[in-house]
Amino acid sequence: MSGTLSFIPVPGLPEVRPGDDLADLLDRALASAGLHLQDGDVLVVAQKIVSKAENRYVELASVTPGAEALALAQRCFKDPRLVELVLRESTEVVRVAPNVLIVRHRLGFVVANAAIDQSNLPAGPDRALLLPVDPDASAFSLQLRLQEHHGIGLAVLISDSFGRPWRMGVTGVCVGCAGLRALVDLRGTHDRSGRPLQVTQIAIADQLCAAATLVTGEAAEGRPMVIVRGVPAEYFKDSTGAAALIRPIEQDLFR
Repeated sequence: MSGTLSFIPVPGLPEVRPGDDLADLLDRALASAGLHLQDGDVLVVAQKIVSKAENRYVELASVTPGAEALALAQRCFKDPRLVELVLRESTEVVRVAPNVLIVRHRLGFVVANAAIDQSNLPAGPDRALLLPVDPDASAFSLQLRLQEHHGIGLAVLISDSFGRPWRMGVTGVCVGCAGLRALVDLRGTHDRSGRPLQVTQIAIADQLCAAATLVTGEAAEGRPMVIVRGVPAEYFKDSTGAAALIRPIEQDLFR
């Protein structure tokens, strides 16, 4: 990534509720703040508000844990109902330890608790929020609405916060992408010394989401949308979904 990037938070967004039109909420917030989308902008949207708008809530009282969930809950010290939800959203349990349950999500992400969230949710702790059913489709739908309404070209990234193996803390990652090349493959190009690059691939969408998270925050900041300005035009060519960032199982080196 070269040149100058600007990260502009969009203030004034209300609490998002099921059925809300995120494009309309964004437009109202932009107007209230005197901001305008420009051609070539990248809009980074927190996954949580996408899931809220799509009503991905689950009331834990409605969940009956099965035998596997009950057994895993004893090992990881988690609510069996939450563990049941994690299993429903996953294709494989990767690791279990006290206070830790890492799975392969049905979308391919390897993540704690299937990225199910219980923070900053209305109506208390006895409900959970799942990832969107198809985050790439959610990003594309929002991108299409905004492009048609504003008459510009832009990209939309949906960001979530994941932990990483052997690293402390969480960072922003891209779970949904539309209008941008999520992964830039530099293999076959040359470095400054003329040496051919053999393995270098750049996760552009993850990098932008990680940087945008510095603006959105991770707790009670209430800034779930960020405009990124100055992304090179070359990254808008041959756009892909966030699925391009997922390493195929057959290339998993840690099994």
